Amino acid sequence: MTANSDPWPTELRVSSDRKTLTVAFNNGAKHDLAAEYLRVCSPSAEVKGHAPSQKKTVPGKRNVEIIKVEPVGNYAVRIHFDDMHNSGIYSWRYFLDLGENPEQHWEVYLRELEEKGLSRDL
Repeated sequence: MTANSDPWPTELRVSSDRKTLTVAFNNGAKHDLAAEYLRVCSPSAEVKGHAPSQKKTVPGKRNVEIIKVEPVGNYAVRIHFDDMHNSGIYSWRYFLDLGENPEQHWEVYLRELEEKGLSRDL
């Protein structure tokens, strides 16, 4: 997509149990993204690092919850999680990627957990 045709969010809604964020776009795409998935795929430097070699695998987030979603300009939001992580800036394009490619992202995460002897649970 070009910059002029990037989808724009029409809905951002946290579920009543705080475990899911629904993101809908003006192109008809709508994704229900689990809090755990959003947390472990955080675009923050704390998780992604400043280079691929610095990427961290975040274990023990199966029960994490979303406590707040805060706008960042007109291009993204900051998600506050109940584990106090809140440094990731989730752009609209990143939400689309997470929603359109969940199997790919999740498979990488689960493989990294296994390789490092980590768990989704605490």
